[in-house]
Amino acid sequence: MPRVVHFEIHADEPERAAEFYKSVFEWEIQKWDGSQEYWMITTGKDDQPGINGGMMKRQGPINGDSVIAYVCTIDIPSVDDYVKKITAAGGHSVVPKMPIPGMGWLAYCKDTEGNIIGLIQGDPTAK
Repeated sequence: MPRVVHFEIHADEPERAAEFYKSVFEWEIQKWDGSQEYWMITTGKDDQPGINGGMMKRQGPINGDSVIAYVCTIDIPSVDDYVKKITAAGGHSVVPKMPIPGMGWLAYCKDTEGNIIGLIQGDPTAK
């Protein structure tokens, strides 16, 4: 059964948002060394219940067209198959499948209520 494995915060100014989350929740936030501007968020120790996440620069203005909430990302076996399932169930794709180098494939969809869902397919060979 696919599970939520990651959340994501989209921010106009990621550095400012990082300071906010560090000071309020004492989360550890480190800039990722990958090919994209991204910050990894650790919300607690590995032996505690919960999930960790990430943060990225918002991909558009806050006008209803860009992501303006936390996005939960679901670990699935095939991005392509689950995008088809989502569209068949009344949702739609909003950001097509893209590689996260060395990690896997990522896509964003909307459910029938307009909520963003992240989909990740693990694949260390993704480029």
